[in-house]
Amino acid sequence: MTILSFLHNTQFQDIPDDVVQFAKRCLLDLVGVAAAGSQTELSRIITEHASMQFGASGFGANILFSGQRVSPAGAALANGMMIDSIDAHDGYKPAKGHVGCHVLPALLAYHQTCANRDGKQFLTDFIVGYEIGCRAGEALHASVPDYHTSGAWGAVTAAALGARVLGLEAEPTRHAIGIGEYHGPRSQMMRVIDHPTMLKDASGWGAMAGVSAAYLAASGFTGAPAISVEGDDVINYWSDLGERWLIKEQYFKPHPVCRWAQPATAAALALSAEHGITYSDIEHIEVFSFHEACRLATRAPADTEQAQYSLPFPVAAALVFGKIGPAEIDGANLTDKRVLRLSNSMKLSEFDAYNDAFPQDRYAHVHVTLKNGRLLKSERHQANGDPETPLSENEIVEKFHSLADPVIGEERASIIRGIVKHLEDGDSANGLVTQLTLPISE
Repeated sequence: MTILSFLHNTQFQDIPDDVVQFAKRCLLDLVGVAAAGSQTELSRIITEHASMQFGASGFGANILFSGQRVSPAGAALANGMMIDSIDAHDGYKPAKGHVGCHVLPALLAYHQTCANRDGKQFLTDFIVGYEIGCRAGEALHASVPDYHTSGAWGAVTAAALGARVLGLEAEPTRHAIGIGEYHGPRSQMMRVIDHPTMLKDASGWGAMAGVSAAYLAASGFTGAPAISVEGDDVINYWSDLGERWLIKEQYFKPHPVCRWAQPATAAALALSAEHGITYSDIEHIEVFSFHEACRLATRAPADTEQAQYSLPFPVAAALVFGKIGPAEIDGANLTDKRVLRLSNSMKLSEFDAYNDAFPQDRYAHVHVTLKNGRLLKSERHQANGDPETPLSENEIVEKFHSLADPVIGEERASIIRGIVKHLEDGDSANGLVTQLTLPISE
């Protein structure tokens, strides 16, 4: 099936039921992360910026959980950054990044400015977006030498999705995708790993660029052919559209920190449970992982961005608090002396076999030296929530409520969960959009 055929002709009945059910997991997970993200300083700043710089003029979309109406591109910017502000959203290992944080903001922007789409259409659009996004990410990484953030291929994803929802013809669709790729943020991922800030994974900027690209193409603006879609050397990444559903190969994060830190966190927690030790028993820890994980070297983070892009700090926090949620990586907990003692003394060591396995597999093991001199060694661990170590349905639901309930309340969170569960049965997706964009009650 050609890319254009898949993009424009795929209907709900073409999608296997297990794919539809998995897509609902992705949707619910993104909503929970967005709710938690709405409370961050990053989200406050970008919401205010979108309101000031991307005002709507009779043609707009609402920012998640705020009710503020801005332009579609502004809403995609704010909502993409909101999701990305809490590093707990799903991801795709071969692309070394995230798809959903572009798909949902873009789809919500288009939905609010187009003719009403029913639940089946909304889910189909959502799934098509993932299928395009996964392949765009793989193709980009295969065709350029630098490691770019998800926003680079997220712009392609959002532009393609816009071409579908806006009903563009074949040639404007090619232009939309080409504009999205050209204007997408080719930002350097390892730069933000070494210097964590609010730049994060450029997800909001990618969504914004992609939405803008689709509307530009609809108005007749032209773009060069997208290398990551039309290049001869990447055709193989697109050849199995409609046959292999890559949305089912997403991972889900149990903790709101960089995925590269989570194998070490899992190993440390497993070792602690196996031997019945607590943080007070530990003298120091050595983590063995892959190169990129060891670059997450911030030990005493000044803000939540630095804490989320750290390996030592979340491992230490998990051992002290027994869990990692938004509260454990922000506020007063950033200066917890127990956490900082373990974090500052932690040694990070590269392990050749784990370097060879990355990015398809992300591994870590830990050595823990106790205060009595005893040395404990963990087994090799992958992060929980990978396709090989999936979270259960109940774990996904529990994660959603743990993130959403403190922000929007248990009742509203339950309403959203019910809508998502039965979304394909509705003659409109407006109920979901309304619940997602209403302001948070005081």
